[in-house]
Amino acid sequence: MRKKILSVLGILVFAGLIYGVYRNSSVEETDTSISKTGFYFDTVIKITLYNSDDADYLDGCFALADKYENLLSATIESSDVSKINAANGSPVTVSPETAELIREGIDYGTLSSGQFDITIGKLSSLWDFSENPGIVPDADAIASAVSTINYQNITVSGNTVTLNDPDEAIDLGGIAKGFIADKMKAYLNENGITSGIINLGGNVLIIGPKEDGSDYRIGIQKPFSDTGTALATVSIPDGTVVSSGVYERYFKKDGVLYHHLLNPKTGYPYENDLTGVTIICSRSVDGDGLSTTCFSLGLEDGMKLIESLPDTEAIFITSDGELHTSSGIGTTIPFQMMQE
Repeated sequence: MRKKILSVLGILVFAGLIYGVYRNSSVEETDTSISKTGFYFDTVIKITLYNSDDADYLDGCFALADKYENLLSATIESSDVSKINAANGSPVTVSPETAELIREGIDYGTLSSGQFDITIGKLSSLWDFSENPGIVPDADAIASAVSTINYQNITVSGNTVTLNDPDEAIDLGGIAKGFIADKMKAYLNENGITSGIINLGGNVLIIGPKEDGSDYRIGIQKPFSDTGTALATVSIPDGTVVSSGVYERYFKKDGVLYHHLLNPKTGYPYENDLTGVTIICSRSVDGDGLSTTCFSLGLEDGMKLIESLPDTEAIFITSDGELHTSSGIGTTIPFQMMQE
């Protein structure tokens, strides 16, 4: 049986499984840490602090989760994103944070030559991988949605955002969690927190190193494992580990697996022999953007991109279960395969 470590998917933290999903759960205390769990961004999140027993800082993180979900969600009518999408091409004044994240999204559109595109909103709304999975959208509807996708049609001037194609719709789901995790870490750092873990589903952001100076050991989850089984571990003193994979949200129809990583060029899930990509870097928003971008590029081109970027490493998992690592994995970043 594989050892369970801090998992980047699910909420397995140092062999402790968090049961239940609560919007406002009670604070959990141990001799060495204080933590809180909740449900935001369609996933369970957990914040753990090791050098403070002040629950106010946990509450502060959850206040940020509330704030950013209400700003960035495409399904909350009063959010900045919903206002942009409903404006029919008219300029919309948004919060500085929303404008900042949209700029990040545009940057990743440029980096990926449009393989990562935040104007995927019309397309992503056609596919349901949660409430009513199992329905493949109509081909004409998919084609129509694809025709609206082009991140270059977004203009951001200060805090004003304009969709130059009124049929476009923004969806920031591909980078929002990483952005929010970074904001939480900045808040905690500003308040003197130097040791902890921010776990937003597939985004793990370390506030480190540990109080004893050692690294955090983080597990890379086996695709399609519902027990949090780790294929391998990496050890880092600080930074982020972010995973994207076909196993996160998917359904099967007529023997075909349909997953949530959609190709903005075709409107259908990517088919490239990858099942998952894990990024190790400093900022969680970059981990988000790069994990999706590298998945879209495939193993060869995705690895080339990672090797061109400073202080960034990656692990690619192919459909045969093999792990393919960038040059810094096992050298600058300690890496260990798990035994059966």
